[in-house]
Amino acid sequence: MIDEPTKTELEAAAFRRLIQHLRERTDVQNIDMMNLAGFCRNCLSNWMKDAADERGVPLTKDESRELVYGMSYDEWKEKHQKEATPVQAKAFAERGAH
Repeated sequence: MIDEPTKTELEAAAFRRLIQHLRERTDVQNIDMMNLAGFCRNCLSNWMKDAADERGVPLTKDESRELVYGMSYDEWKEKHQKEATPVQAKAFAERGAH
């Protein structure tokens, strides 16, 4: 068995790798992630903020998004976010809001 501190370190390393992967894959839109996996970059940043709140760590929504996106959310949207296609929007509407 893996001890808890090592397990936490491995989980943190996997999370950092996921974040780096998502920063590199700017072609993958959040709506695609929501439609396929039920979560997106914004969800990850919200979960990070929730974890900070639970531990009494001061972290704003904007700061948590910057930790995930590697830049401000507005900058990321300007550089990488595309308008949802009708197919994407329909699939998102059909699965319900998160």
